[in-house]
Amino acid sequence: MLQSLVADGTLRAVNGTAFAVTPTLRESYAEGDDDELAEVALRDAALASMRLLADGGSELAPRRVVLVVRAEDAKPRPDLDDAVVRLSSPVAFADVVAAYVDNADAEAAVLTAVEVVDAADLGDEDAELAVGDAQDHDLAWYAPQELPFLLDLL
Repeated sequence: MLQSLVADGTLRAVNGTAFAVTPTLRESYAEGDDDELAEVALRDAALASMRLLADGGSELAPRRVVLVVRAEDAKPRPDLDDAVVRLSSPVAFADVVAAYVDNADAEAAVLTAVEVVDAADLGDEDAELAVGDAQDHDLAWYAPQELPFLLDLL
């Protein structure tokens, strides 16, 4: 998907699903400023990225990727989760503000987690620990103009 964004200048989120600081997310936390709530949405998006990796289909290294974009058409979907929004249109490369991507040191943990992410959803404690290990790896920040070079390195 990241390759398509760089090559074609647009990206359509799977089923239009994205993550943001929504009113429902704000209500679910007694405390927390916008930066802390944005971190919650980022972690949710990183987990969703892991699910996309589980679907396979890429020859690139298995890295979670989260894009921060300006999206005026985001509609909250509290029926799915507190931070879930639906985008009705594709994301343009020009609307990308930043990208967060796993470093190489996260690769082993992400590969393990990708294999068991569904089992974690079903309550398997070992799988939950594996997913947690992957989520413990911080994502590195990249500016949009760095993405073509990042893809070359992957």
